[in-house]
Amino acid sequence: MIAPNIPVSTLERRQDFSGLLRENQQFATGSGKGIGESVNGWFDRLMIQSGMQTTPMVWLGLCVLSAVAFGGMTLILTDRGLPAAFFAVLGLVLPLGLAIYLRNRRQSAIMAQLPGMADELARSARAGRNLEHSLLLVAGDTPAPLGDELKVCARRMEMGLDVASAVRDLADRTGVTTLTMFSSALSLHQDTGGDLILVLERLATAVRDRLHFVARQRAATVASRWGAAMMILIPLIVMMIYTVWYPNYLTQLTDSSWGRRSLWFGITGLLTGSFFVYRILARSARF
Repeated sequence: MIAPNIPVSTLERRQDFSGLLRENQQFATGSGKGIGESVNGWFDRLMIQSGMQTTPMVWLGLCVLSAVAFGGMTLILTDRGLPAAFFAVLGLVLPLGLAIYLRNRRQSAIMAQLPGMADELARSARAGRNLEHSLLLVAGDTPAPLGDELKVCARRMEMGLDVASAVRDLADRTGVTTLTMFSSALSLHQDTGGDLILVLERLATAVRDRLHFVARQRAATVASRWGAAMMILIPLIVMMIYTVWYPNYLTQLTDSSWGRRSLWFGITGLLTGSFFVYRILARSARF
């Protein structure tokens, strides 16, 4: 049964309630707009949107541990600082790459489930149920990962929140911007009414069309994406081959000032190009 939407008054802060509160373990404070705050916010969103049941602090510790393990093992085996620094950076980035992969896979699964969920919600509304009861029913029937997010909304409604407040941050928690249309449609129906069944059916059609467009776009740009990936990976592979076959290659290269400048210039250019390629690909693949 849905709890009535009763305004909740603010409780006085007391020490007795401290055990009920969960400590905020996010890095972003929301009080600044600098580069550090942007990076912290991106890392916090990555942890939430990837669906991993862990805190940002734990994952950051895993990144540091991976960097120490890769860099320390390379230093023990080669007794050279530059390869150790390279593999330390690689170890630091690997957990981040895993989190990004899990987030992208989760977002793809949510997008694939969204049309079916909208159709089921429309069928439930067509059967005569109200919006709150229909959303509770669909949340229980939808599998993960979209079902997990809908269950969070259902628990909020059971605690007394209205539908608009319960689904407001769906897009932020998942990183799927298409869910903004879903939450906006439910909020608009709650405020102004209208034909909810028609809105949900059109939403399902729009999501399917969007998925087809993304699939065609990826098929048309597959050569460009693989070409960009090869341009990034080939220098790293060549450097690793030279390091293994010619152990003194990096030492001889860094003995001269021009060699050191060329090496750091190449590393800087590779990192800068990789960043821009990632941004372009991320924007083109955004749902």
